Amino acid sequence: MDTKTDSGVKRPAAEAASSVAPAGATVDLAALRAEIDRIDAGMHALLIERGEIIDRLVEVKRSRGAEGGSAFRPAREASMMRHIVDRHRGILPLDTVEGIWRVIISTFTYVQAPYAVHADLATGEAAMRDTARFHFGFTVPFVAHMGASGVVAAVAGSKGDLGLVPAFAAPATGAWWTALESESAPKIIARLPFVERADHPAGLPVFCIAHPVTDGAVTEVETWSLHVAGWTAQAARALAPLAEVLAVPDRSLDGAALLASIPLGGEVGLDTVLAALRASGASVRSAALVGSHASRYTHPPQPEPAHPAAKG
Repeated sequence: MDTKTDSGVKRPAAEAASSVAPAGATVDLAALRAEIDRIDAGMHALLIERGEIIDRLVEVKRSRGAEGGSAFRPAREASMMRHIVDRHRGILPLDTVEGIWRVIISTFTYVQAPYAVHADLATGEAAMRDTARFHFGFTVPFVAHMGASGVVAAVAGSKGDLGLVPAFAAPATGAWWTALESESAPKIIARLPFVERADHPAGLPVFCIAHPVTDGAVTEVETWSLHVAGWTAQAARALAPLAEVLAVPDRSLDGAALLASIPLGGEVGLDTVLAALRASGASVRSAALVGSHASRYTHPPQPEPAHPAAKG
């Protein structure tokens, strides 16, 4: 049986019926959208509440004379990010969840004690900018430098700024970490990203340097600046299974300047590393602790969300 349209043109009844959405479907969509609006309002209210708590925290710090310096707490942030990625589920990409929390954490840290992020762009501007913006957002000022030494100097002359330098030995890069050896110098306080995975959108490995934090430091891995004479391929092979090592030539010692990241709490310690160097024929001229950070925490890549096949 055919039906007539308002214009009087006939069309099949089945076609006319299919053009009218069921009333129940319309109600369901409206209800779901209302739920989304409710959740969005609740999320915003919680952010406002978080800001009020931060305001009280700043007042408490001020009353105790603890105000000043960086509010960055690497131990707490590393723990938070690990828990977030481990408990995440559902269709929302992990990149989005991690990015949202990084912006929330870093921005509220900035509200407590304003700081800037200094970054070494010498090894690649795009990757370093992506890393800085992913981890610290756009509210925190970004200051570019062409070389790690400029980053270290800027952080040293600041009150609570952070610095980002590549966690690998790039060609023609000097031993920037030797500037961290004095007691009053900045130190390595974190390694980013806090959670590593093969598909991370800001996966460039970087060390974060700052003036030493009085609380909230993490010491799962110690970083040592070593000056070695007689550095050879044999010495490099001897250290490979013991610690992550950056090495650059040190002409003053006819050897190398090393940055060795040594995990704590295991069978390998600084003494083990030094003994391996000496056994390989190298001699250690000096060793200075230049910081610490959380152990590397890896997470498997997130699988692509499954989409149901479109129905014809």
